[in-house]
Amino acid sequence: MKLDKVQIQHFRNLQDVVVLPSPNLNFIFGQNGSGKSSFLEALHYLGFGRSFRTSKQKNVINNEELSFSIFCQLSVDAEILKLGISRNREDLVTVSINGEKSNRLSEFVSHVPVQIFTPQSADVILGSPSLRRRFIDWGLFHVEQSFSKTSQEYAKLLKQKNALLKKIGKNYSSDDAHQMHFWDKQIVRVGEIITNMRYSYLEAIMGHINDNLMHFLPEFSFEISYHRGWEKDAALQEAIFRKEEKDIKNGFLSVGPHKADLKIKSQGIDVAELLSRGQLRMLVAALQLAQVQYLSLKTSKSVVFLLDDIGAELDEVKRQLFIDRLLLEDTQLFITAIEKSQLSFIDKYKNKKMFHVEHGHMREEN
Repeated sequence: MKLDKVQIQHFRNLQDVVVLPSPNLNFIFGQNGSGKSSFLEALHYLGFGRSFRTSKQKNVINNEELSFSIFCQLSVDAEILKLGISRNREDLVTVSINGEKSNRLSEFVSHVPVQIFTPQSADVILGSPSLRRRFIDWGLFHVEQSFSKTSQEYAKLLKQKNALLKKIGKNYSSDDAHQMHFWDKQIVRVGEIITNMRYSYLEAIMGHINDNLMHFLPEFSFEISYHRGWEKDAALQEAIFRKEEKDIKNGFLSVGPHKADLKIKSQGIDVAELLSRGQLRMLVAALQLAQVQYLSLKTSKSVVFLLDDIGAELDEVKRQLFIDRLLLEDTQLFITAIEKSQLSFIDKYKNKKMFHVEHGHMREEN
């Protein structure tokens, strides 16, 4: 699966861009503000349905327009797949798959596995547990067919449970107790399925992670563990019961897979306190690469991998090592840099294309 053609309209300063990328390696260079990161942002919509730069999605629409649109054409097992996504200023999202319009975003993004590596990628380690859960769940979404439906079911159950906890407050009736028992039973059932999926997935990719870390950060040894979101000495049902009084007071469920986390240490110390920012980025690179490797092993899908500002905090040796290992997995790479000098190592690569971005226009160079 590779992007053969990308067309972008009214997206930030990219008014009408058409690109025929290389199936392997694409280098995009241009000054800050030229539109190169906006191009990656547009590709990100194909795999996530949202921006990686802002939570206010309407802000990506060109100031003079009412909506943006992104279309792509892919080769999938010798067949052509055409995908499109648009969003207007009222936040209405429309997607199309081979001309058939839909609002089922999860089905749309399942066709194009997209990963992104930016100067902010260290936030996966430094940021909140939700970022690390999102990392795990991206992999599960693309390799475990039932995960999307299961996670959506859990989100709905959690919303119902939290609404009930807020409603109860200090007035706890017998009817409330009956409802609480009902929602808890459902949450335990689905929550344990999600937890088991996450454990199995992490176990499956751990060998890839360790191998990548030996290449990327050989000076460190790492201990990686999954914390499921409740105490080790209790089943989920028991953990919910223990926290019931506190949760009624606070108005939300404080235990479950929605509170899970991935803990990474070296020499018994949290890596956030030990590694430099550049080293943290290479740790994230090792994690993302492991997902690409496992996805390639388990499915027929290949990943569209976006590397924004490749020169930031990574020396040339690390850049080449990361790119080389990504290309081994038949990944389609899009890499941005401010100047060609940051791409001085690219001569060794075959089947590549160079694109210069200036004032929102993209031009392929020989």
